[in-house]
Amino acid sequence: MPKQLHAETSVGFEKLLALAIARRISEQRFNLWFRDHTKFVHLGETVMIGVPNLYFHDWLQKTFGDDVRAAVAEILGSSVAVRFAIDPELFQAQRQEESAKVKEPVEGEQPSKLKKKPTPAKPDSTPILRKPNKRHWRSLTSFVVGSCNRVAHASAQSVVEEPGLGANPLVLYGPTGTGKTHLLEGIYDGLRKRNPHEKVLFLSAEDFMNRFLASMHQNKAASFRKQFRECFALLVDDLSFLVGKKATQLEFLHTFDALVSDGCQVVVTCDCHPRLSEELMPELSDRLLGGAVWGVLPPDQDSRLALLTSKAIGPGPSIPPDVLKFLAGHLRGNVRELEGAIHSLRHLGRVTGQPVTKELAREALGDLLHHAIRTVRIGDIDAAVCAALKLPLGGLKSKSKAWSVSHARSLAIYLARRHTSATFGEITRYFGNKTHSTAVAAEKKVRGWLDRNETVKAGDRAWQARDLLERVERELQK
Repeated sequence: MPKQLHAETSVGFEKLLALAIARRISEQRFNLWFRDHTKFVHLGETVMIGVPNLYFHDWLQKTFGDDVRAAVAEILGSSVAVRFAIDPELFQAQRQEESAKVKEPVEGEQPSKLKKKPTPAKPDSTPILRKPNKRHWRSLTSFVVGSCNRVAHASAQSVVEEPGLGANPLVLYGPTGTGKTHLLEGIYDGLRKRNPHEKVLFLSAEDFMNRFLASMHQNKAASFRKQFRECFALLVDDLSFLVGKKATQLEFLHTFDALVSDGCQVVVTCDCHPRLSEELMPELSDRLLGGAVWGVLPPDQDSRLALLTSKAIGPGPSIPPDVLKFLAGHLRGNVRELEGAIHSLRHLGRVTGQPVTKELAREALGDLLHHAIRTVRIGDIDAAVCAALKLPLGGLKSKSKAWSVSHARSLAIYLARRHTSATFGEITRYFGNKTHSTAVAAEKKVRGWLDRNETVKAGDRAWQARDLLERVERELQK
């Protein structure tokens, strides 16, 4: 690195560039890879990125090079070049940290290994997985069971009773706020109570990724893998977070294979059926489909009433059954929104000193009740089908008879009948058909697909009919 590097370092420039990079890669990743490990120096036509060693040089350039260049261009213009180079001061500071680590080796590692493979990061006494302390783990017994989640709940219970002997992996999927995390916590709670001497790990997919990256960053890959691959059960929440993150997916795939081959239980949650997640590695999707995959749907009216009734138990103003029934019939939100409605209603009753009635509910939850009544139009159906199948907006109104369009149009007609109050005549006019008999035939055809779960070609690929319907209805809910 040139000698004038430190002499021309601008604190103001470093701060500006740091903020610009953090905006692009997230503050968490910036703190992990750049803060205290890099220097930013403007040298006229070039910006130098000082790093402590070759590991950082190659990793940062490969992983964040484009983001750094974009941040530099934002501040100085695109004509300025970006170079990564090992900085002597950072190199010496890193060596001093390595010497300190050799004197106090990490538990489970040999000092000789640390000398051969110095860790390019500050000493960190935090274990790879912190033990939960203040978190309140919900149980399966407190889970409100209804037609929308009955099978998923039964599968969760069977995992607690016979871990590793039944469905492995168990995959629970569905939109946010439907109780997937509650089920996962219930499995964790049950396994810990039944197997107090076994290691049961619960974490989010984001936490898994961050710990994996930190282990690579600190040269602790072996320790990371030992921690995750020598457990009794691994429970991972929101696996969909790993979409597009190929390196972490590959690491999770190897972890998954090691655990399942040893008969250890794996349970994951995600926001859609693994078959519908196009950006998960095919190998990982295939492994997930090898166990049991159950959906957890938004609560229907009966389930909403049961949920509201269970949440209404406890201290505070009582909520009469007629008010709970009113809320169950008018709210369409997820579990969290239902819980929020109970809290808001109780709070208003407490501060006003009024009894909880339907009138008070309308006053307390006016906006929520208003937004719960969503009118779905044929145009919404059209847009959802086009978005899900990657068709140009308006393409379903064309005269094309190609299966990629015609099958998609038939599905849109079926959904318009299912989710709107439109007549066959109105649907026919919207999609440009000559007679409403065409729409009648399209609806009948789609019903046949679903009854037999046929393979249907639509958009740019073939689908199982029920998967196709689920994909479009998920898009419609956005």
